[in-house]
Amino acid sequence: MFLVGLLWSCNDEPLLPVDDPPQDDDPTTYVIPVVVHVLHNGEAIGEGANLSVDRIERQIGILNEDFRRKTGTRGENNHPDSDDARIEFVLAKQDPDGNPSNGITRTLADLNAIPEEVPKREVDLMGYFRFWNSASYINIWTAPYDEDLANVHLGSATGPDTDLPGNHLFAKPIEGGVEGIVINHWHFGETTLVDRHNLGRTLTHEMGHYLGLLHLWGGRSCEHNDFCEDTPAVEDPVTSNTSYAGCQGEEVMIANYMNWTPDVVMNIFTKNQISRMRYVLENSEQRTSLLTSKGLQTP
Repeated sequence: MFLVGLLWSCNDEPLLPVDDPPQDDDPTTYVIPVVVHVLHNGEAIGEGANLSVDRIERQIGILNEDFRRKTGTRGENNHPDSDDARIEFVLAKQDPDGNPSNGITRTLADLNAIPEEVPKREVDLMGYFRFWNSASYINIWTAPYDEDLANVHLGSATGPDTDLPGNHLFAKPIEGGVEGIVINHWHFGETTLVDRHNLGRTLTHEMGHYLGLLHLWGGRSCEHNDFCEDTPAVEDPVTSNTSYAGCQGEEVMIANYMNWTPDVVMNIFTKNQISRMRYVLENSEQRTSLLTSKGLQTP
C-alpha cells in the first residue's frame, strides 16, 4: 500500500499576534496559469485515473466559479462578509520550453517504484514524475490512488512564504524540492463518487492554502486561529454540515471553503481571506511571478 501523510500541518512554534489582514481596494483581476499533471496507471484517456479533458476543464471552471463568486453557480453567495476574490485560473497556454500547451500533461506513474532518495512528502513524490517551474505555473497533480483512499485522503498543498501572521503554520517546499497541489483523482472535479467531497471543492480548498489561507481553526486556539477577523473563531476542525456555536458562542461559518465540510455546503471566502490571498500574490516572491508568467501567453 502506498501511504502518504498530509502535507499541510501545524507545528509547535509560538503563535504570532493577530493582525488585521491588509485591506485591498484594487479592482485588478489576477489571472494565474495552472498545469494539471495527470498521473495514471495506464488507463485510456477518460478512464480511471487518466482523467478526461472535459473533467479537467470543468474542474478549473468550478475553481473560477468559487473564487469569482459567480452568479448562478454553486460559488454564488450573498453573505455580507464575502466578496468576489478577483482571482482567476487558466490552463497554461505554453509549456516551459515555449511550446503550445493545453495545460495538461499525462504520465504513467508507478507510485511503488519511486526511488528511496525522493523526499517522503506527497508533493515531492508526485513531482518526481512531472514538474514545471513553480515560479511560472501552479503545479497540480492528480494522484492515481486506489479506491480505498477515496474519502480518506483528499489532497494537500504547500504554502507561501510571507510576512503575514500564521506564516509558520504552512508546509514550505524543502530545499531543492517542488511545490504545488496534490488532489486525489477520486476528488478532482465533479464525480459520481457517493461522498461528501464530489463537487470539485477539494481543489478550491487546497488552492486557498497555496495562496496563504489557513483552516478556520488555524493554530487551534480561540485567540489564534486563521488570523482573519471576519471568520468566526473556532479551535477544532469544522466538519459538520449544520451550524453550531464556536468560540465565544459565535455561529461557526460552516460554508467557508477552508473547512472540512461537505462540498455541497461550501461557498464562502470572506473579505479578510480574499485580502490575504491577494496580498500573497502581490508580495510573496514565488507567487508574484505567476502574474507575469509566459504560461498566460499563446506562443
